[in-house]
Amino acid sequence: MSDLSTSPQPAAASSATTASPAPSDYKVFKAPVSVEPVARPDLPDEWFQPNALELRIQQSMLSSKTQALNNAPLKFKSARDAEEQAKLDRFPNTTIRVRFPDMTQVQKIFPSNSKIRVVYAFVRELLKEEVKSVKFILYQPPKYDLKVSDPAVRDKTLGQLKLAPSSVLLLRFIDADLKPVDVPSPLLDSVIAQAEELPRPPEVETKPDTSGKPTPGRTLGSSSGSTSSGEKKVPKWLKLSSACDVCLYLSPLTSI
Repeated sequence: MSDLSTSPQPAAASSATTASPAPSDYKVFKAPVSVEPVARPDLPDEWFQPNALELRIQQSMLSSKTQALNNAPLKFKSARDAEEQAKLDRFPNTTIRVRFPDMTQVQKIFPSNSKIRVVYAFVRELLKEEVKSVKFILYQPPKYDLKVSDPAVRDKTLGQLKLAPSSVLLLRFIDADLKPVDVPSPLLDSVIAQAEELPRPPEVETKPDTSGKPTPGRTLGSSSGSTSSGEKKVPKWLKLSSACDVCLYLSPLTSI
């Protein structure tokens, strides 16, 4: 303690040179060297055909959502504030992971009542000095920009922006030289030095079902697993579209 009190100038200099937050305050994940394609299970066409139970569930969900939208203007401000507080109590913290164009990612936990400008300030602290003045935008695909200049975004908390309990935000630089994916992320050397490998998702082994029976947990209704030779097969996208049309037809028109 005596050394620090007698020589305050070196301590001040060291604190001035440390621009990035404490290493324990955030995490850095390296960009993947190669991205292996994930094997998708080969599902039969019958799997995409909803049964009667699934249609009833979808109808109930649509009816509940329509009723909630119709009753939303009738809620008092105190009721809306109580709902927001309940969400905040449920998710007091929000984990934000920011992904750079080269797939390098930084992650930090913020209070859910923080504003988006706090996330911008955190990212800017990790950038190199020559890049700190370059403007960038945090967004969610396809193109939901979370701009600080937007009043609809600036005045809302992370919880109100539907980012809790965890979200991945993509970073887009305004400078064209920093946009290509092959350009390394302009992070401080001290930040890159503590980067770790991104945890790999658990591998799920899929074995082909040779028994001819439906997959457990998935009811196929009255549809058979085989198709007659004279029957034309309907494309998967058309089946999904037809199922959505049936759900909309079953929903009560009076509640819309």
